[in-house]
Amino acid sequence: MNRREFITLLGGATAWPLAVRAQQGEPVRRVGVLMNSPADDAQGQGRFAAFLQGLQQLGWSEGRNVRIDVRWGAQGDSETNRQHAAELVALAPEVILASTAPPTAALQRATRTIPVVFAMVVDPVGTGIVASLSRPGGNITGFMQFEFSVAGKWLELLKQIAPGVTRAAILRDPSSLPSSRPWRRRSASRSFQSTRATPAKSSTASPLSHNLRTAVWL
Repeated sequence: MNRREFITLLGGATAWPLAVRAQQGEPVRRVGVLMNSPADDAQGQGRFAAFLQGLQQLGWSEGRNVRIDVRWGAQGDSETNRQHAAELVALAPEVILASTAPPTAALQRATRTIPVVFAMVVDPVGTGIVASLSRPGGNITGFMQFEFSVAGKWLELLKQIAPGVTRAAILRDPSSLPSSRPWRRRSASRSFQSTRATPAKSSTASPLSHNLRTAVWL
């Protein structure tokens, strides 16, 4: 057998399993997605599009070998999150992606068996979503939004930029349960010893504007 015949035979043998799989059809995996924003939210749509793009880069194409069931919510609407979590669990997907803590908590109550991967959760341990960062336990794991030790670094950077600063206002969303925990944990740091940090609650545009004006006069 000469070299050309060998290459032709090898190429045919390599392509044969692909042809068989194409004829038989690839198994379609089912993935659930629970978002914490309405369907018309531009930022939420951008994150969902990035998720689909990431799947495609890994060889997963919707309609060919994966089916995506997505449910859009409304920030702060726990009842909608609960209903959508129950709907997704009833579809029996192989894994569910949850965006932010409220949808993740709803899924935690809805299932203890279907794997759940969360994203953009500030404090998964403090909210009881996972047992610990090193050993999440259960059926839930994912990615924190940031590590708490960074909170102290933010104030340290502020002190470096403006050494004379002695008071700092912190705007946080009261609907996010762990939003103040990073500051409580870092309150004993060297940065906070010389700078007074004043938390201000804000979840909507109007209180946010008021709190910003108030913060200027702190």
